[in-house]
Amino acid sequence: MKNESVFVFNEHEATYKFNEEHPFNPKRLLLTIDLLRKAGALNDSEIVTPRVATDDELLRVHQPAYIDAVKALSELSPSLDWVNSAAKYGLDTEDTPYFAWMHDVTSMVVGGSITAADTVMSGRAKRAFHLGGGLHHALQSKGAGFCVYNDASAAIAHLTEHYNARVLYIDTDVHHGDGVQWSFYTDPRVCTFSIHETGKYLFPGTGDVTERGEGEAFGTCVNVPVEPYTEDDSWLESFEAVLVPLIERFKPDIIVSQHGCDAHALDPLAHVHCSMRIYKRMPELIRELADKWCDGRWVALGGGGYDIYRVVPRAWSLVWLVMTGHPLLQELESNPLLPLPAAWVAEQQPGSPVKLPATWLDNVADWEAIPRREIITEKNKKTVEIALLYLK
Repeated sequence: MKNESVFVFNEHEATYKFNEEHPFNPKRLLLTIDLLRKAGALNDSEIVTPRVATDDELLRVHQPAYIDAVKALSELSPSLDWVNSAAKYGLDTEDTPYFAWMHDVTSMVVGGSITAADTVMSGRAKRAFHLGGGLHHALQSKGAGFCVYNDASAAIAHLTEHYNARVLYIDTDVHHGDGVQWSFYTDPRVCTFSIHETGKYLFPGTGDVTERGEGEAFGTCVNVPVEPYTEDDSWLESFEAVLVPLIERFKPDIIVSQHGCDAHALDPLAHVHCSMRIYKRMPELIRELADKWCDGRWVALGGGGYDIYRVVPRAWSLVWLVMTGHPLLQELESNPLLPLPAAWVAEQQPGSPVKLPATWLDNVADWEAIPRREIITEKNKKTVEIALLYLK
């Protein structure tokens, strides 16, 4: 009997690693899988192995010269000419430095997202979660924001070209999903929706509510930039208020969602102040909308998240729990402070530089109140009003 949901993963994806000091730490993938296994929520029959993307699949969203540069800089000892050219391709920065074998591993990341898309569109499963995906900042000819190839864009391009599908892309990362937006800014078959911290203070500096697409695709790009220190209620209100009418208007065949979990208050690279609650509710809404509008077809990808012990494993596990309708969700409804598996906490605590949380969701009653809450909430409401006006 086929699984309703599949989990796309290969341990080789955890070699997507820039250096020891870099905040993009692939250990978060392994921590998440270990949490799911210890929670009894993931078994081998649900895991699908990703394939490696072909050059033709990469060329759908990247320029040939850029792919050549990535390949050349993936050598153990790249030539001096290529090293000197790395800046041209965005591969010499602190954020996105080239590293050995990066073409190989990132091609597998892209292939994993395409595998997830094929699995769902072929009917082999209704839903697929590719944990290692979500590299949404990579541009046609440039690496950026910890992203070498853009697996989300490649999977969406595969869906439109191979299946003639209308795709709604939902980006929940605290950083604007710029690479995916620009990939399809003139393509009316793809609607991109991104909720993120405003670019006034945060990379990549884009994602204004006035960015709406061009030509035939005008109106298929929707951004909801929220204020720094936005909390759960305002984030979720902004998310739902725009997403629900958007999907009603666009009527996609499939949803592709990116689940960066760096809008959490503990994340070190942003300024939003949300709790684990949003990482339960957002996938719940996405599943509801996929069931209503897309016959259940939903591909979920990973993304950002830099508190790799306290935040990422819980947030990404919640996506999978929602995707599979796991019984733990019912327990969380009756007990929001349901304990994490004691075996996971005991095993991972020695390696963590901080004390691990004891529960699936956060006890926000212990958090300090944000002093400008009303002002922040009001600014977000005005942004939502503009976004909704543009939908009409």
